[in-house]
Amino acid sequence: MGTKAELASQTIDIFWSTFPALWHKVRAYVREEAAEQFDITPGQFHTLRRIHSGKNSVSQLADAKHISRAAISRSVEVLVSKGWVTRTPNPADRRNLVLELTAEGKDLLRAVFHNIGTWMEGQLLGLEAAELENINQSLLNLKKVFEPQTGEE
Repeated sequence: MGTKAELASQTIDIFWSTFPALWHKVRAYVREEAAEQFDITPGQFHTLRRIHSGKNSVSQLADAKHISRAAISRSVEVLVSKGWVTRTPNPADRRNLVLELTAEGKDLLRAVFHNIGTWMEGQLLGLEAAELENINQSLLNLKKVFEPQTGEE
């Protein structure tokens, strides 16, 4: 066992050798699953996911996706035309629109999450219970360190 700085350095090395490859595999599955089963692009899936999680304006989505408001507006227009999202005037500021998932959009998102979750569970079931507990705790620790605390956003 090394010093805290050495352990942090080792953690960074493990992160870079693990997370990008893991994320690439998950994204590839999302891309395949979303396109083949649900006729939705990964970008549309992630926009729906963000709206579901509370990013309910074009500005919030543009900031979250690090793209222009014009680009996200075009994406939202497609989601509206597919019947997955509605836009309604914000009662507090009529110049802004509130984005919400329709019932069909919620059902779609739920189905995609279910299929991806089933696939991920199948991948994780190859690990022992103690290994899964360690991963869970490690992910919670990473979330605590890297996720903004209330009031810091």
